[in-house]
Amino acid sequence: MSLAADTLLPWAQSGTVENACRASAESDRTPTTACRLVWNISHSTDFTTFYSNWLDKPLATLFMVIVTFVVALIVKNIAHRMITKVTVRMAEGTMSEKVRERSRTVFDGSPTLLNQRRAQRAKTLGSVLRSVASILIMGTAAFSILGSLGLNLAPILASASVIGVAVGFGAQNIVKDFLAGLFMLLEDQYGVGDVIDVGSAKGTVEAVTLRVTRMRDVNGVVWYVPNGEIKKVGNESQNWGRAVLDIPVDIHEDTEKVKEILQTAADELAADSTWQDVILEQPSVWGVQALAGDALVIRVVLKTAPGKQADVARELRERVKRAFDAAGVSVATPAPTA
Repeated sequence: MSLAADTLLPWAQSGTVENACRASAESDRTPTTACRLVWNISHSTDFTTFYSNWLDKPLATLFMVIVTFVVALIVKNIAHRMITKVTVRMAEGTMSEKVRERSRTVFDGSPTLLNQRRAQRAKTLGSVLRSVASILIMGTAAFSILGSLGLNLAPILASASVIGVAVGFGAQNIVKDFLAGLFMLLEDQYGVGDVIDVGSAKGTVEAVTLRVTRMRDVNGVVWYVPNGEIKKVGNESQNWGRAVLDIPVDIHEDTEKVKEILQTAADELAADSTWQDVILEQPSVWGVQALAGDALVIRVVLKTAPGKQADVARELRERVKRAFDAAGVSVATPAPTA
């Protein structure tokens, strides 16, 4: 009977949990929860001591690494979903319903153009913000994991700071381009299909990224303009445009007669079924714009759909020429300005 008791002694003689978990007690002064759990399940001093010496800290560290990584993935997923919703909602605010209703044209606010611009804005902004969120969240998680493994992070942070400063100085133009592109997209300054003038080039926008804007001019030349180099931009395709024609006639012509001819030609153009959706308001003859030598310059203006100013101006010039020929009005050549 006593031999059986001696054989069962390692399991029957329980001792205390503090003694069994002495490795944890030395470092933490109190046994860890995991060591207590092992003790409560096994009631073995030897096994609990083995676990405390060799498995407690590694398993605890592994558990913290897994928890940190899982939490980081969950936070990143939530952040990505929120960023996607916000960017899509921001992109859909391109144009108000009042502007579309007032414009009454198939060109202003066309579903194809707006959907393309919305998709591009949402895709670009969402991609950048999601990348930034991923870097911040996963970077923080990585440093937390390295700290849990006992790595000294001070030299790493110091090195990263030095490298970041060096890269910042070397790539400041790229950073400038990205920031300019980000604000350009946020403010919807222009988008694919818009006709813009950036000073150094003018043409139709074919693609917009955070770093560069690609546009094609009237001659078919493709221009790549870094966003950081764009100091100012003129957009001819937002909401509405205006065709402005300065018609020079002989200085001896009857001004009222010429104005009446111009008004009639413009009104007929606006009433034409081909152009009535392009011309948004009643044309207006503003009157004498300048006296240039033997020429009398009279200005006529038409409010048009965005990007249609040149088409309307060309059509009106042809109609005015025919009307002048029929009325016997002479077109003059204005004197060059000094």
